[in-house]
Amino acid sequence: MYKYEVIAQDIQSKILSGFYKPDEKLPQELELCKQYNASRITIREAMEHLVHNGLITKRRGAGTFVKAMSGGSVNHEGFARSQQFGGFAKDKPGHRITSVIHEFQPLKASAEIADKLQIPNGSFVCYVCRTRKVDGNPYVTEYTYMPTDIITGITDEVVQGSIYSYIENTLKLKIQSGHRIARASMPTDQERIWLDIGDAPLPILEVEQVAYLSDGRIFEYSKSRHRADCFELRTISVQT
Repeated sequence: MYKYEVIAQDIQSKILSGFYKPDEKLPQELELCKQYNASRITIREAMEHLVHNGLITKRRGAGTFVKAMSGGSVNHEGFARSQQFGGFAKDKPGHRITSVIHEFQPLKASAEIADKLQIPNGSFVCYVCRTRKVDGNPYVTEYTYMPTDIITGITDEVVQGSIYSYIENTLKLKIQSGHRIARASMPTDQERIWLDIGDAPLPILEVEQVAYLSDGRIFEYSKSRHRADCFELRTISVQT
């Protein structure tokens, strides 16, 4: 692999992880030369590679910026990162978002959940199962696990509204990114009732997510089970 490819791959990883955010200006050429111990020609080749892959854009007289992927996400090795990572309510501006709480309690994390959250087995987590409605219509049933030593003080009122808003506005924690895998799945009998989808033999879309704070800690593991007729996924594929 050529050096410019190594540099481009490193910058791409920083973009996909959220280190560099949409519309953020990248360091100037000379700074990148020092950072990567590379010549200007090598840095320019790396930048051209990223431009070609649709990750950055050059603005005459202003510099090089991370490209904003309007309304979508960037896919990389089966994961997706939202460009505006702020939870369900932020994705539905102008609509009335309500929640039906099915279960809300502290639990000891199973081996699987502990592994996803990277916490010791048996650690306590806050478990929330709820169905989210948009203007009174069910859209998604969420199964969410959050470490209680990170996400503290959650109440029924918080769970009824936006948990992400509580995390950012009350706990003053910065949500950075989410790694997601989407797959088709058949609904359970209970989900057919919660999502009001009847007996039709149609799949729903499951989105499995691990979400990170800006300090790198995992604060959430969740599975969201969406009505297929209410979910739209837009992506931009990036060749590596």
